[in-house]
Amino acid sequence: MNRKEIEAEIEDLKADYARLSADLEKLVYVGGRTEHNEDELERLAEQIAGLRKQLQHTKE
Repeated sequence: MNRKEIEAEIEDLKADYARLSADLEKLVYVGGRTEHNEDELERLAEQIAGLRKQLQHTKE
């Protein structure tokens, strides 16, 4: 993956993270089950962190 592809992937994941975070807030407000969203947010955060590390080691 080149630098631009990594940056685009990070932006996509950040958008997913923001959407899930808003969904989580709604679930908390209505007393819904939040476990799935919390797990998904954690997975996305780990993916973003991994891509940022990869981006640091990518030259272009």
